[in-house]
Amino acid sequence: MRRLLALAMLAALAGCHSAPRNPQTVVFLIESSPANLDPRIGTDAQSQRIDAILFDGLVDHNANFQFTPALATSWEQPTPTTLIFHLRPGVRFHDGRSLTARDVVWTINSIRTGAVISPKAAAYASVDSIEARDPLTVVFHLKKADNFLLRNLSTGAMGIVPEGSGRDFWKHPVGTGPFRFVSQQIDQDVVIERNPLSWATVPKLQRVRFAVVPDAITESLELEKGSGDVAVNSLPIDSLPVLAARPDLRIEETGGTEIQYLAFNLRDPLLNDVRVRQAIACSIDRNLIIRTLMRGHAQPALSLLPPNHWAFAGDVPRYDYDPERAERLLNASGHVRAKNGIRFHLTMKTSNDEGTRLLAAVLQQQLARVGITLDLRSYEFATFYSDVTRGAFQMYSLRWIGGNEQPDIFSYAFLTANFSPKGANRVHYSNEKLDALLDEAAESEDAANRRADYVEAQQILARDVPAFNLWYLNTIIVHNRRLTSVIPSPSGSYAFLETAELAAR
Repeated sequence: MRRLLALAMLAALAGCHSAPRNPQTVVFLIESSPANLDPRIGTDAQSQRIDAILFDGLVDHNANFQFTPALATSWEQPTPTTLIFHLRPGVRFHDGRSLTARDVVWTINSIRTGAVISPKAAAYASVDSIEARDPLTVVFHLKKADNFLLRNLSTGAMGIVPEGSGRDFWKHPVGTGPFRFVSQQIDQDVVIERNPLSWATVPKLQRVRFAVVPDAITESLELEKGSGDVAVNSLPIDSLPVLAARPDLRIEETGGTEIQYLAFNLRDPLLNDVRVRQAIACSIDRNLIIRTLMRGHAQPALSLLPPNHWAFAGDVPRYDYDPERAERLLNASGHVRAKNGIRFHLTMKTSNDEGTRLLAAVLQQQLARVGITLDLRSYEFATFYSDVTRGAFQMYSLRWIGGNEQPDIFSYAFLTANFSPKGANRVHYSNEKLDALLDEAAESEDAANRRADYVEAQQILARDVPAFNLWYLNTIIVHNRRLTSVIPSPSGSYAFLETAELAAR
């Protein structure tokens, strides 16, 4: 009741100071600024989601996670170490330059040579050389077979940039996607507009302004008073019934692949003990959190991969809520309760996003029941994410968005060679058996053998718990009814902007 009253009061106050805006501009509310809109560099959620509509990869994928043409109309692999792409003719960058094979070569080589320092560099370690055979033919020569390469050349994972793009490219990125960059003000907004040169469908929306609103309650108010048009997976769950009751707003929801996880720093003396990590997992009542905090808008996760994925394994060690098991594991690890009932302290870093802070507060309560005191530290997102990528944490929680739709996520996040910043192994997990399985899966041409390798990899990760998979979040889009043809995707991507329209007034 107090929250609803506060919302009403804030809405009234905000309404008194609302500024006129261009009715042809869609205002898209996001929690944080994209860290870097150079698709070779940005790995945070906002960078990847916006990059995916500014840039195109060589390939894309459909709802079944099968690869489809994008900038390449076709490709073939005459040998396990040779991959040939035939580029789409007539494609132009946003500045009018024609896309050629030289742009593809530059994009990947600028990462491989270190001309651009990129956390994605390890994804192209298998590449020996790249050749522009002619203006529309690109040949990748590999050191060894790499089944992950197509994924790492797909839209969302890597966008092709113009030849010569350097380290300052993020200031004014130029791609071939359906939208083109207009401007960015850090911690304020990013403005894009439709690309009339798009080789695919030209969007019907003229302009989109991504407005940074770090506070989730304020974000709800912006939608209520009409100064914001749309938000995806960023609103407080308890605000959804209030927003759904408004005649000018509409909610679209579908099952999601976006996954929330809890990560542990294995370089930490406490968290280096697998029994401690397993105990923490057993201490978390996921079903209760999903029922209460998530209001049923999520499903428990057993793997990073979506349940309908061909490589998904459900037969893995489980950590259902079992505080007695957690107590036994902690006792066995030598961390007995002191007289005050506390075993030890841990620190969990979060962004200042309300949903993440609420989750951390619930985890704090649940871990306290087994004698673990969880100290919470909240930071502005850029600072928080910088600490995560530098390994300056004990625990944190983030989401995998889109990247977990292909099994190379296991290599990217857990392969020994991919310690951050080279890859996303921020927890510094190292397992020779897992490395061997993933390397074999990356090279094997036999689908059954690859699945067997991935199943075993998931079993190892579930046993060792370098990170604990919490739940898959439903994709929830709240939008003004003036925005029509809004179709949510399981990954929570912004691709719906490519087909959405503004209703005539």
